[in-house]
Amino acid sequence: MIRINEIKMPLGCTEEEVKQATAKALKIKESDIKAFSLARRSIDSRKKDNIILVYSAEIETDLDEERVVAHFPQSKAFVTKKYEYILPEAKRPFPLRPVIAGFGPAGMFAALTLAKAGLRPIVLERGSAVEERTKEVDIFWTTRKLNTQSNVQFGEGGAGTFSDGKLTTGIKDGRCREVFLRFAEFGAPEEILYSATPHIGTDKLKTVVKNLREEVIRLGGEIKFNTQLVDIITANGFVQGVTYKNPDGTTTDIETDALILAVGHSARDTFELVYRKGLEIIQKPFSVGTRIEHPQEHINKAQYGKLWNSPLLPAADYKLACHPQHGRGLYTFCMCPGGTVVAASSEEGGMVVNGMSEYARDKENANCALLVGIEPPFESDHPLAGMYLQREIEQKAFKLGGGDYTAPAQLLGDFLKNQASTKLGAVNPSCPTGVNMTDIRLVLPQKVTDTIAGAIQDFDNKLNGFNLYDAVLTAPESRSSSPIRIIRDEFFQATRLRGLYPSGEGAGYAGGIVSAAVDGIRCAEAVLSGEY
Repeated sequence: MIRINEIKMPLGCTEEEVKQATAKALKIKESDIKAFSLARRSIDSRKKDNIILVYSAEIETDLDEERVVAHFPQSKAFVTKKYEYILPEAKRPFPLRPVIAGFGPAGMFAALTLAKAGLRPIVLERGSAVEERTKEVDIFWTTRKLNTQSNVQFGEGGAGTFSDGKLTTGIKDGRCREVFLRFAEFGAPEEILYSATPHIGTDKLKTVVKNLREEVIRLGGEIKFNTQLVDIITANGFVQGVTYKNPDGTTTDIETDALILAVGHSARDTFELVYRKGLEIIQKPFSVGTRIEHPQEHINKAQYGKLWNSPLLPAADYKLACHPQHGRGLYTFCMCPGGTVVAASSEEGGMVVNGMSEYARDKENANCALLVGIEPPFESDHPLAGMYLQREIEQKAFKLGGGDYTAPAQLLGDFLKNQASTKLGAVNPSCPTGVNMTDIRLVLPQKVTDTIAGAIQDFDNKLNGFNLYDAVLTAPESRSSSPIRIIRDEFFQATRLRGLYPSGEGAGYAGGIVSAAVDGIRCAEAVLSGEY
């Protein structure tokens, strides 16, 4: 198979036209191409008067492939192999069914991998199936009555279910391709397989999650919703079983020798459980900040110039970072074009916000997180100190918002002037539980707000108009990553408890949907190996 990069095409081109351009670039006949697929598509908007699409493509041909690419630089065209995930052979010497706690990306792909291998995994998910979970989240957004077990953070699909469904990742692991292929198989738009900025959208992601669940069940897996892991049964440093709480409040013990812990970054009660069990836990850097909302039209104009309203272009996004020589840096995270800011609390008395968008990305505003990294040590050397700091920030925000899950917010211009906001400007905030105009400096650590204030002009230099006075800051964004890491060894098992496999974001080994899913696969492979 040949891969060729840097095929430049006009807006609105068809896949057939890209195929024709590929043949021309390779100096072969179109009829010589036996199979054709898009590998990557990006938008080059550096020249506002000439925005183009840039493609990479993969072809199969009966011609001598090495000869076809011989006159190209390696970066332009090369021979490669078609990706294929090979499921490892199950070598587990034990008949017990493995248990997975959590059914977010890590748990889902761990369950799918084990089910394909015939191990019939049992999944414990504290929240609801996605159909019921969506209703529970809507109730919270409309009535402000929080279900602490099933919400934006907990439930089928994990926190990513109520997000943009963004699939960008910085990890280099062949399993990423397997994750993309399975998402597409279960209902995600095919374009995620080649888009430079792939996303599924929260509306389509719910269908994907449901279809993946049904496949796990078809293969012999079992998924228990509204069922929370509450204890790990151990003996002589080995997992012997688990205790879980049923929907009716009773508890059940089941025997197992393999527990994949994929509980997500917000399962604070589970973090406290593993701490009590004596597992090796360390503080981990995490980020804190705020959401910022601009009119989507404003961002389109900054990125696309005179073509800002072209139907051939998607809602514009951005990715910005500022790394001063001395001091902390600021970066954007989980940018949601045409999306909404959402209330994402999971604990009573705590306010959290996140960003979400549907596949169409057609809402009025663009939003993203402005995040500042916080490094350990925190206020104490306790392994969970970062978690307690997160909670403290969220409780401050809850009180400042009015004590009813209204989010504290501030105009960007007022924030930079270090003065409280008393009214909205031209930007209509989208948070479904409403906003209370105030001073978000009262919520966030000073080192965080000082960093944000110091970097805004740099962001404006990179994206004209970012420093919009009426842009709305909504706080706090405090759940972008886990504040802990559960230490594991080369067999992916907790160093102090054999048979426990810490996995995904919650355990400190991932940072997004794709990396969490990949880590779930890797932990499942470790279970299959049976190695200790």
